[in-house]
Amino acid sequence: MSTLWGTPVHFEAVDTPARRFSDRPRARSHRSALETNVYLVSRVLLGAMFVLFGVNGFVMFMPSPPAIPQEAMTFFGMIMTTHFSYLVFGAQLIAGLLVLFNRYMPLAIVTLAAVLANIWAFHITMYPAGIFPMPIIATVLWFTVAWSIRSSFAPLLAMKVEAR
Repeated sequence: MSTLWGTPVHFEAVDTPARRFSDRPRARSHRSALETNVYLVSRVLLGAMFVLFGVNGFVMFMPSPPAIPQEAMTFFGMIMTTHFSYLVFGAQLIAGLLVLFNRYMPLAIVTLAAVLANIWAFHITMYPAGIFPMPIIATVLWFTVAWSIRSSFAPLLAMKVEAR
């Protein structure tokens, strides 16, 4: 018998051997190598895209397109002067980093869904010529990544939940 901080410990009562981290059973993946590679490439491209455009919202290192309609320029000017752009570009940057580093993926994907909805609303209503290629590419990448982790979203689709 031994003591641990003054408490008696009976090692003979413990009949299971200590397990090391490497002894854990591994979860089996049902994905093929192609699916895994498509997910990885899509995730890195999606994350990099939103990190790049998020940083650009703060630093402005990419040039603006030459022919932007007046309504779109007015709208963009308003979100810049009211500093609403900090929220928009900050959400893009943080969610892009989360996707890029594969952390809190369901949260990041849901956040990017809201960002993409606003991007689509902006382009459909104010700047339809800018829909191709970036919003379409971002949406395809988003769906590819979201589909790969779709089981994480099952609780969001519950019709009724019980309070605890």
